[in-house]
Amino acid sequence: MAKDYPRSRRVAEQIQRELADIIRTEIHDPRVGMITITEVVVTHDLEHAKVYFTVFESLERAQEAAHALNHAAGFIRSQLGPRMRLRIVPQITFVYDTSVARGAELSRLIDEAVAADTARPDDNHE
Repeated sequence: MAKDYPRSRRVAEQIQRELADIIRTEIHDPRVGMITITEVVVTHDLEHAKVYFTVFESLERAQEAAHALNHAAGFIRSQLGPRMRLRIVPQITFVYDTSVARGAELSRLIDEAVAADTARPDDNHE
């Protein structure tokens, strides 16, 4: 079981749950606003954690949120420590996850292509 589900992944999942709660209840910076943590990646030595998040607004808002979160990373880490029961609490870096925005853009492009294809007269029935 250890190879199928390594400790770093279990720690990452717990960090994701705890961070969602900490950001929701403890961070009062208006630049953060409503974010969604999409993934946490922890190194095998548990020293560093990269936290991917998304916002459902503009890229500018996402950059502001990333700056605010990285500025508050020390405070967030201090709040995370007592909740985790780890000897070493990982250093946290917040990164804007572009996959959701890219997925929405691709979906929009597909919808446009389907609509254009549907609007075009059928060439097979002449």
